[in-house]
Amino acid sequence: MRRILIILFSLSFSLAGCGINPVTGERAFVLPNLDENWERGVGQKMYAPMRQSQGGDYKLDPVLTEYVESVGDRLAAQASRDLPYEFHVLNDSVPNAWALPGGKIVVNRGLLTELSSEAELAAVLGHEIVHADAAHGARQQSKGLLTQVGMMAAMIYGSSKAKTEAGQQIAVMVPQLGAQLITTKYGRDAERESDLYGMRYMSAAGYNPQGAVELQETFVKLSEGRRTDWLSGLFASHPASAERVANNRATAETLPKGGEFGRDIFMRKTAHLREKKPAYSAYEKARQALAEDKIKEARTLVAQAIRLEPREALFYALSGDIFAHNDKERRAERAYSNALQRDDSFFYHHLRRGQVRYELENFTAARIDLQRSLELLPTEQANFLLGNLDQRAGDMASAIKHYQGASQSNSLLSKRAQKEVVLLELPGNPGKYIQTKAAWEQNGTVSAAVRNNSPLTVNNIRLKVEYFDANNQLRQFSLNVRESLGPGKWTAIPTKIRDIPAASELARRVRVTVMGAKVVEK
Repeated sequence: MRRILIILFSLSFSLAGCGINPVTGERAFVLPNLDENWERGVGQKMYAPMRQSQGGDYKLDPVLTEYVESVGDRLAAQASRDLPYEFHVLNDSVPNAWALPGGKIVVNRGLLTELSSEAELAAVLGHEIVHADAAHGARQQSKGLLTQVGMMAAMIYGSSKAKTEAGQQIAVMVPQLGAQLITTKYGRDAERESDLYGMRYMSAAGYNPQGAVELQETFVKLSEGRRTDWLSGLFASHPASAERVANNRATAETLPKGGEFGRDIFMRKTAHLREKKPAYSAYEKARQALAEDKIKEARTLVAQAIRLEPREALFYALSGDIFAHNDKERRAERAYSNALQRDDSFFYHHLRRGQVRYELENFTAARIDLQRSLELLPTEQANFLLGNLDQRAGDMASAIKHYQGASQSNSLLSKRAQKEVVLLELPGNPGKYIQTKAAWEQNGTVSAAVRNNSPLTVNNIRLKVEYFDANNQLRQFSLNVRESLGPGKWTAIPTKIRDIPAASELARRVRVTVMGAKVVEK
């Protein structure tokens, strides 16, 4: 952190971070450590977990995925930089698309069913390619870091700790930067840039740029209708507007006429997805019914989804959630097993089966499922239960590691994990949680100040006091703190030291060490 601060402060007073936008050729501010190597590294590291956290890859129609990849590759060939572009279709009904730095791009299943031509798909992918090609993610991150210079300095030099926000739903521990990069609204200049050059890439690849005009016209109509799925999807990070429609029309006038629309081929390639759209609609309604505790309705809807598309693993997992909600763990376990038979590459199916197997006290099988889910995507839930299993097996070192993995947010489960870490560590390392120091009084006496920095109430605090007397002889004695100390509380215990003439001698002559403590609150 200190190294970052030095970089940020130096850049605040110089133009050393200015670089060249690889798409426009214009000067653009980017921190020197957020170069192309950073972009490639971020994309490579975060692409898989970000996909896992948003439904996983859509696998029921490999031909569709190959088709989207072919359109993406065709457009990426027009890009300014030779990045390792990848394209995936996510199994998510929310109409959305996003790009990570380094050319890692996705389009959601829910967006493909709203488009009507390959040219519109090319407009979506071209726009996202420009975000990656022009290093918009690095530029956005650079601006964000600079605005936080003062805040970070206060955190470091004030010795306070930054608090992270609690995660959503299942508290997925996706790196915060990854989530920020795909949900933060780009500035208007970046959006205009991606629209403009995305259309140029389209045209160079042989597509009719009118597809981008039609796409924005559709987006404006949908935004005016305020469809909630759109507002939570593409519009959240790429707001639609009449201005963007007008800009795209003007851009189209500057590009060669003609080019492919590809309506027929797009309809053929997405035919299966469109045919199964009612199944996913029933699934989304079932999820909402379960959230509202309408169990009978949820069961009816998920059964309907399974009848319409019996190959979709998500539907069986939701059936498992409904059974688990009613404490029917055996039936839930079978449902999650059915989901895993259809797709064992999605973390959620492993996590949920591991959770119900834990409840059924099938600990060996639960461990296998939870570990596999953790490999696919780290979650607080999997880490916490694995910590419990490690404690049960007597492997305290591994238990601490898993609890620490589960304690990275402010969620209730995270706080429970933090307490478990204290329970395991405090007996052998009380000094990590109990802060002590010698305090000088005006009359030359010394007190032992004690502060409880743990999230639990502690008592039976035992102290060792070492000091050099007036003859420079080392002496020591013990002290007991009789009162209990709650989290963040402190007290001062008088000692028998009475011959320290000045506070300046305190650090040289007196040392207070905590030797033990016990947890009261569990």
